[in-house]
Amino acid sequence: MADTCQPGSGKRKGKAQYVQAKRARRCDGGGPRQLEPGLQGILITCNMNERKCVEEAYSLLNEYGDDMYGPEKFTDKDPQPSGSEGEDDDVEAALKKEVGNIKASTEMRLRRFQSVESGANNVVFIRTLGIEPEKLVHHILQDMYKTKKKKTRVILRMLPITGTCKAFLEDMKKYAETFLEPWFKAPNKGTFQIVYKSRNNSHVNREEVIKELAGIVGSLNSENKVDLTNPQYTVVVEIIKAVCCLSVVKDYMLFRKYNLQEVVKSPKDPSQLHPKQGNGKEAKLESNDKLNQSDPAEGRNNQQGVPDSSEEKTKPVTETQVVHEGETKPEPASQVTDGSESNAPDVS
Repeated sequence: MADTCQPGSGKRKGKAQYVQAKRARRCDGGGPRQLEPGLQGILITCNMNERKCVEEAYSLLNEYGDDMYGPEKFTDKDPQPSGSEGEDDDVEAALKKEVGNIKASTEMRLRRFQSVESGANNVVFIRTLGIEPEKLVHHILQDMYKTKKKKTRVILRMLPITGTCKAFLEDMKKYAETFLEPWFKAPNKGTFQIVYKSRNNSHVNREEVIKELAGIVGSLNSENKVDLTNPQYTVVVEIIKAVCCLSVVKDYMLFRKYNLQEVVKSPKDPSQLHPKQGNGKEAKLESNDKLNQSDPAEGRNNQQGVPDSSEEKTKPVTETQVVHEGETKPEPASQVTDGSESNAPDVS
């Protein structure tokens, strides 16, 4: 008799489990627990030790975040009671006030930086609130580049993510048309390249994404030109599962593809802006007549994102085979695929 479930007890238990699981998807203070559309943040790759990576990220981001935006302020006071005025208060107005107080209290508890699940191994995503990720990361790399002071052990690359959307071609096209305007819409213009990386995703066609994004940049201003040596802007496309992360960054080649381990090293030669590393895994917008000499097979798959005569005048960076994490099969290097972190030295 003791093992027999009481009527309704199963429903209560199931509901409790459902509520608990639902709450588990949110961080303390109401923030998202996993990478999803609509977030800003910083995508960080590491050498296996993700917990240590998060610790290093918090330390580094808080140090430079305080420098740029001042110390983080916490106001955790309780909201003022809404029923102090008694029965004379309008009920509807009191409810609205209470909801506003709850929302304000939740926002005050949200941290400036909060780690969320990225959906890929060796990748950490730090959600940001109230800051501009691309300016903060550029400030960090600029300081490390000048001082040559190493500040991390397991963090490899640190990429700002200014916006996220669903990783479907139509969603990405629609989002990018507005997202890219601040940098490339007339009268704004600039030289650019695109770097692309896909993890744990098999339904997005790399060539189609590159073609569409490059086409959007060209349509915003015909004076936007491709430059593979020292572009003003690098369009970063990072796809993880069903989420597409986008950003536009400066000094991508100067800061060694935003690699914190490499940017502190002194260059061995003056061609630092586009180091020709034999183990580099990043393919870029390359013209068909200037392909990777080490792999002739790539020539049959390279396409130009923006048909432009200036590409023929630009010598592409020497590339080798591309590593794709989470894809169903290795594919030849396209215009812009990034996998350089896979071969970074183990500094853990």
